[in-house]
Amino acid sequence: MTAMTSRRHRKRKLKAEINVVPYIDVMLVLLIIFMVTAPLLNLGVDIELPQSNARPVEQKQEPVVISMNSKGDLWLKLEGAENEATSLDQLVVKVGAFVRNNKDVPVYVAADNDVAYQKVYDVLTALQTRANVPRAGLMSQPTGAVNK
Repeated sequence: MTAMTSRRHRKRKLKAEINVVPYIDVMLVLLIIFMVTAPLLNLGVDIELPQSNARPVEQKQEPVVISMNSKGDLWLKLEGAENEATSLDQLVVKVGAFVRNNKDVPVYVAADNDVAYQKVYDVLTALQTRANVPRAGLMSQPTGAVNK
């Protein structure tokens, strides 16, 4: 009987090895998937500003809106007040003070379709450097919308 018990112990002895073959198979499949999809993530979308197919952004606060007509004249709209004509220097002072008191308020620049890009860029640069606005965005209207 001692021979039978010794055979049973030999057969029941567990292996302390991990079978890594399934893990390697899964890893190789994931590697192939990422290699195929990675180049597709870098593609850009061509849009013509100020129209886009973007969804409207949900806001918790009323945004600060800076409007610019085709001549480059500026208007400022704060907290639902009426648009008021302003110069770039006045704009920087007012928006800077407002953003210091309301850290999370969004700031948008709504420029006419015919405004030179340099003028829009100058306003955005002044907002970020002189008024210390952390993020300023551009507004657009949905594609196919009619101007009022």
